[in-house]
Amino acid sequence: MAHYFEERPRTASRPGTVTLLLPDLHLRLETDRGVFSPDRIDAGTRVLLESVPPPPAEGDLLDLGCGYGPIALTMASRAPGATVWAVDVNRRSVELCARNAGAAGLDKVRSVHVDEVPGDVRFRAIWSNPAIRIGKQALHEMLTRWLDRLTPDGVAYLVVQKHLGSDSLQTWLNGQGWPTTRAASRSAYRILKVEAR
Repeated sequence: MAHYFEERPRTASRPGTVTLLLPDLHLRLETDRGVFSPDRIDAGTRVLLESVPPPPAEGDLLDLGCGYGPIALTMASRAPGATVWAVDVNRRSVELCARNAGAAGLDKVRSVHVDEVPGDVRFRAIWSNPAIRIGKQALHEMLTRWLDRLTPDGVAYLVVQKHLGSDSLQTWLNGQGWPTTRAASRSAYRILKVEAR
């Protein structure tokens, strides 16, 4: 499954669509092979979107590891006055997210490669289904890079499977100075609420 962590997936393209159906949102999204969960909305992503409080109404928000965009587009639809940065290392994902945002008329979504976010942007909220499988060191480096860009009142919500180390990640985050609590627990997932340090 490591292919969706690649900047340019070698997997041959096979376009498809999935439906994101939430109480407040119904979107049809373009997907493709070589991106995360191309055949359905990932269960962890769904738990996150059904569990978190509304995002701040304005300012800069971040979907870390956007894939084809279910989290970013939900943030943008729930906070139409905010700018949502949808970032991913996978350029196929970035392109899909941009197309899906355009098709949904969500023109305040900025779908860009992780290295293309201006350095002075700070985030009032980060929502993420982080790529746990990239390994602990890479995960910690990724989270440090982005959590350090929270505004002083900013909050991140991360969805992590219990058996993939949600409790140890919570312990690590607290140990690094980010106050982290369990905001929700459902099915095999925990939602971690991370505050700025």
